[in-house]
Amino acid sequence: MNLQPTLANEIITIKPIQKEDFEALFAIASDELLWEQHPNKDRYKKEVFQLFFENAIQSKGAFIVINNKTNEIIGSSRYYEFNEVEKSIVIGYTFISRAFWGKNYNSSLKELMINYAFQFVNKVYFHVGETNYRSQKAVEKLGAIKIGEIKSENLSKINWVYQLKK
Repeated sequence: MNLQPTLANEIITIKPIQKEDFEALFAIASDELLWEQHPNKDRYKKEVFQLFFENAIQSKGAFIVINNKTNEIIGSSRYYEFNEVEKSIVIGYTFISRAFWGKNYNSSLKELMINYAFQFVNKVYFHVGETNYRSQKAVEKLGAIKIGEIKSENLSKINWVYQLKK
């Protein structure tokens, strides 16, 4: 499975993230309200976002999200924890500019990534912060079911694990 394909539908295109995308993504991420329900509430700070961005580049599974109407970058997402044996993958680390919330951009992004992933895997997982109610509702609308919990990367927060089967 290619973890960084270029994919498109009628409203967005996703492309592999590049170092040159930092400023455009940080302009979105610097909106403090974007992170208010997120476990990492300080990701709007440049030094915190810089680490997030570097990890995205190193993951070799991260994307920028482009609005097809304006050709502007409106967010980012990532594939990670691809498991060939279990035939599963996780989709996450997603953020989209608040200007595009409630307008089908997030669901369009997830459907694009899910449809591509299901060509190679049978299960797609999402890790969602326990207080990130917006993201919980978004993955539930996609048909994902909460199946458990895990400690987040900083080990002090809980993420719910959602699963979507082929």
